[in-house]
Amino acid sequence: MSTQKFINRGVRKITKVGQTSLAVTLPKDMLYALGWKEKQKVVVKRIRGGLVIKDWKK
Repeated sequence: MSTQKFINRGVRKITKVGQTSLAVTLPKDMLYALGWKEKQKVVVKRIRGGLVIKDWKK
């Protein structure tokens, strides 16, 4: 792996999905560390200057 890829591995692009939705991919190693799986529910909360993504709890 080149040094440039290692430095920028947390940088992601926003991509268009369908007509009205946008998506951001997440690094696989971060999801494994959190124990998150495909199709898992998460909560997205807007904060000053960004977003917070947390696991959804009943």
